[in-house]
Amino acid sequence: MTTTTTTKRNPDNLPLPPQHPLQRLRAPSRDLSAALHALGLASFAYSYNWLHTHPNDINSAYGWHFQYLTIIGLTLATVTFLLALLADLTLSPAMFTAKNKLSMCAAPLELLVSLLYWGLRLVDPALVVPPELELPVGADLSFHAAPAVFLLLDLLGFSPPWGITVLPSLAVSCAIALAYWFWIELCYSYNGFYPYPLFALLGSGQRMGLFGVSALLMAWNTVVLKWVYGRVNGVEGRQRR
Repeated sequence: MTTTTTTKRNPDNLPLPPQHPLQRLRAPSRDLSAALHALGLASFAYSYNWLHTHPNDINSAYGWHFQYLTIIGLTLATVTFLLALLADLTLSPAMFTAKNKLSMCAAPLELLVSLLYWGLRLVDPALVVPPELELPVGADLSFHAAPAVFLLLDLLGFSPPWGITVLPSLAVSCAIALAYWFWIELCYSYNGFYPYPLFALLGSGQRMGLFGVSALLMAWNTVVLKWVYGRVNGVEGRQRR
């Protein structure tokens, strides 16, 4: 007697890519996964639209709004979700894999942005936003909370477990911190001001220390996100309850 295996198919009768056993929900898929990624992209588009419809001095400055780590993180989240939605629509394993790899950078970075922004706001809002550039609550949340939330939902619900370990994540974090440090100093050389008021209050050595601590925190975010994933979805080698 011979046995045959069946391959799951979607409503269009196309074979679905294999799913990691720890991944909680089907992805890529054209239902829940696509809905989450489309909603996330709509939120990100709202943020970009806000930048264009509410211009300020940053719009005409060297580096535009990419002086802000917030916007760099938002852009990385947008590319991640674009790949995710394309994977959902095409059921492409290659795009799904690319999304998951990019998410290992985007999610810890966006979590870092949220932690630093809201943490510093608790100390003094003027450290991160000049009074004349204060955002209404909706826009503030779209820039400094929504990307991290959407990436977390994608990770916990629609992604396989991350394979990245501590040292590679630390290397990625340090590379981003170093690149951003050089970038804002370049922008400062043209503009004569820093994007975040806090930077102007710190000396060069103190800014270097801030970026170093931020790199460590981003790497720690990777560890924490992997731990949360394990608590929610289980750990490879252990049966999920």
